Amino acid sequence: MLPKNKAPQLFPENEKGMSNRVNNIMSQAFSAFLLLFFVHACALAQTPSVPAGLVATGYEQHIELNWQANAEPNVTGYKIYRSTNGGASFDFLKLVGREPITTDWTGDEGQNLSRHYKITAVAGAVESGFSDEGSATTHPMNDDELLEMTQRATFRYFWDFAHPVSGLARERSNGNPNTVTTGGSGFGIMAIIVGAERGWVTRDAALDRMIQIASFLQFSDRFHGVFPHWMNGTNGNVVPFSQYDDGGDLVETAFLMQGLLAAREYFDQNTPLESALRDVITDLWEEVEWDWYRKNNSSVLYWHWSPNYGWQMNFALRGFHEAQIVYILAAASPTHPVPASLYHTGWTSSNYVNNSIHFGHKIYCGPFGGGPMFFAHYSYLGFDPRGRKDSFCNYFVRNRNHALIQQAYSIANPENHEGYSADCWGLTSCDGPNGYSAHDIYPSNDDGTVAPTAALSSMPYVPQEGLAGLRYFYRVQGERLWGAYGFYDAFNLDQNWFATSYLAIDQGPIIAMIENQRTGLLWQLFMQNPEIAPALQAIGFQPDSSPAEEAFMEKNGFDVLLYPNPLSTNGGLLQLECAVLEKQKLTAHIVDGEGKVVQTLFANRALSTGVFQEQYRIEGLPRGIFFVEIKNGAGGVWVGKIVMVD
Repeated sequence: MLPKNKAPQLFPENEKGMSNRVNNIMSQAFSAFLLLFFVHACALAQTPSVPAGLVATGYEQHIELNWQANAEPNVTGYKIYRSTNGGASFDFLKLVGREPITTDWTGDEGQNLSRHYKITAVAGAVESGFSDEGSATTHPMNDDELLEMTQRATFRYFWDFAHPVSGLARERSNGNPNTVTTGGSGFGIMAIIVGAERGWVTRDAALDRMIQIASFLQFSDRFHGVFPHWMNGTNGNVVPFSQYDDGGDLVETAFLMQGLLAAREYFDQNTPLESALRDVITDLWEEVEWDWYRKNNSSVLYWHWSPNYGWQMNFALRGFHEAQIVYILAAASPTHPVPASLYHTGWTSSNYVNNSIHFGHKIYCGPFGGGPMFFAHYSYLGFDPRGRKDSFCNYFVRNRNHALIQQAYSIANPENHEGYSADCWGLTSCDGPNGYSAHDIYPSNDDGTVAPTAALSSMPYVPQEGLAGLRYFYRVQGERLWGAYGFYDAFNLDQNWFATSYLAIDQGPIIAMIENQRTGLLWQLFMQNPEIAPALQAIGFQPDSSPAEEAFMEKNGFDVLLYPNPLSTNGGLLQLECAVLEKQKLTAHIVDGEGKVVQTLFANRALSTGVFQEQYRIEGLPRGIFFVEIKNGAGGVWVGKIVMVD
């Protein structure tokens, strides 16, 4: 043991000897630095090898170039050379980064354009020789070809851009490259299935990637079997999503399980590797403790639990949003199920029913207008809502109406945003000019930002309206909206802003839901898991033949939503939201049971087509039942009841 106040001596020589030792060490370190600098400089000066495997593919508005990435670490990018005269001469086109893919946008230059290409690798100021030549010709594309093009490009986000260690989906293209997303990886697993089925990769390659993913998940952080929202793709450690969200995320885990269960059905061959994959997926599925997330056996499921903060997040899963799949899987679990009754005591127990009619379409449940469009996507990549209903609605019809409301809103364009139309539509959570945000048809939530995923992922519900969006995004916005992994996340024409980012949770639904429209593949795979049908039956789902075309035309030309209800007699705030289908003047009164006007909210107000939203302080009314009466000048009347309580 060292004497008190005496530090250990790293160099026990006398002062002079110590000085010589330090000088020698510094001299050696400087020599080593010079050697490393020389080696690094030589590496930078080394001519990179000629790029191999150049392939050019022609589409309608662009030609895509792919090649094999150079292995040399000093390669910083590639130079693209193009010939428009049949290969007689080549001109420099552009310099791209290390990703072995780029596009040459032809746009409105005409069809049947033939172009030839060569590329070189660049290391600093040193350039390789020319690659072999590649050529392609643009051509008109039908709708099915546009769908295939979109799916295949989007697939690359989950294949080429996946984390190299885990194989999981990176959270976004412009974020920390080691941050992977659990729910987005569930969507990515579905993308891998589509890629194998369509022959973009071999089944063996897809199987290898799935083994990589499943093996990594076995040893990643879990909290009572539940994965965190984000993980480090290198070691599987949790990456906190927010201050208190550093534990299990039940919703993201449900999205992951939705993909894994589809994969368990797809890789069904009786081979050692496919059998082993199915076994690992089953273990991951059965280890999820859905019942733990009841928070001490309560009547509702909770989104988060942390070993450091417990139930601090306190987010009960109630009311319609993206998490319906959580309750289906929780009831379906063979090892840690929750009672099917939690679907009713939890999920549908609060702020669920919404009988409002917007632009002629009933929304049934969820927030005003349906909410951000992803509410109709995430839970339905595997869960097939067709031909069945619970005690509230048929969710295929509900989601179809949600999409039609959004398109009608863009046609009406009450906020006068640049570009909104029957073709340019789709509001959801996405990147925007002011950062990531949720967008929907609330005036306060609509800043003019359109996300391609909103329309494209709605393809099973509204194929023609979705295709109209696809044609517009590709043929009108073109090069500004299209990149290596398909359509960029969003754009805002008011501000002439276009994202350069991709998000896993936005890209995944595009490829999955387009596939469900084209073949129903992912719906079929997920629904044939033996645990799913009994869970739906226990919840109360029944066969339903409601027509997919169901819509409700409001005879008055407007529809109204009032909340909260009941309302406090102590000056409560009444929220009034009115969807106006045609331009008109409206008057709104509060009347008592005898029809006497006790308060006027507004009189003879001219309203344009769109959404009208205001708050009114209700004062001086006693406890009891009153009515909000809204009239237009053509004899149309809407009446809604409000209850005043102390």
